[in-house]
Amino acid sequence: MSGLLRYALQRLLLTIPMIFVLLTVIFLVIRVIPGDPISMVYGGRPVSEELKAAKRAELGFDKPILVQYGIYISGVFRGDFGVSLRTSTPVLQELFSRFPATIELALFGLIVAAILGFSTGVLAATRADHPTDHAVRIFHIASFAVPVFWLGLMFQVFFSVKLGWLPVTGRLGGQMAFSFEPITGFYVIDAILHWDGKALIDVLRHLALPALTLGIATTGLLGRMSRASMLEVLDQDYVTTARAKGLPERTVVLRHALRNALIPIVTVFGLELAVLMGGAVLTEHVFSWPGIASYLIRSINARDYTAIQGSVVFIALFISAINLFVDLLYSIIDPRVRY
Repeated sequence: MSGLLRYALQRLLLTIPMIFVLLTVIFLVIRVIPGDPISMVYGGRPVSEELKAAKRAELGFDKPILVQYGIYISGVFRGDFGVSLRTSTPVLQELFSRFPATIELALFGLIVAAILGFSTGVLAATRADHPTDHAVRIFHIASFAVPVFWLGLMFQVFFSVKLGWLPVTGRLGGQMAFSFEPITGFYVIDAILHWDGKALIDVLRHLALPALTLGIATTGLLGRMSRASMLEVLDQDYVTTARAKGLPERTVVLRHALRNALIPIVTVFGLELAVLMGGAVLTEHVFSWPGIASYLIRSINARDYTAIQGSVVFIALFISAINLFVDLLYSIIDPRVRY
């Protein structure tokens, strides 16, 4: 068995118990949330206790907690996340319909964070202890400190209300929202598949502000990691040797230092995606973005326990899969990890 395959199996075996613990915690937390989900089913209307008891039995809420847990775990592994109490639609169906919107936003936010974080981190490392370095580090700290919802609102006020450059909410605007026919659910890809330049521009304009908000809010971690990694690499003997040979500083940084500095940053990308999924909750709410996070918020407001549980499990499983992928990618880039 190759080292990579053995390492992949080890990481997978470690991921399985983590998922079980995660599912158990989610199940228990949902069960202790205040409120009665049965009352929500009837929209808060006064109904008899007999009717409530019948509905509770229909949904399985009258069974012992261990039986409910067994049904819940078996349902998750069968791909059955239950039915929304609010819409009477399978939760997994609703999540899949909103998944492309969230992933599209997260990926574009990650692109913004990568461009800003990596470029400013490298700049700060090559100008260590100079005013440029101090200014960049202040920017990184500010990106940590600024609340996502406040940053989104400020962008809306400035770019949309004051300047009128970009739309405030949604994924498409005007007549385009009715005439555009999605294929994959990823609107950027769909616009390209349709060869519709007007739709592509409209999609990118709607995507710009939420992606910029999400990207800037998560730039700090990637930027600080890039700076620290570059500083460590720039102190290595082979970099000193390259400089002693008279190579231009640009060549030393980009060809010799940058490649090795990327190795620890790969792991941060996995963490960044987890942060982006968390930040998307507020970003989607501010920009009325029809993704999983906005669906989760509406479910929380309606106390739709099944939808809340399914949404959290879906996001958690997705992040676990991404972290597993990042671990494997890290082992490919740096073979020493496999041993």
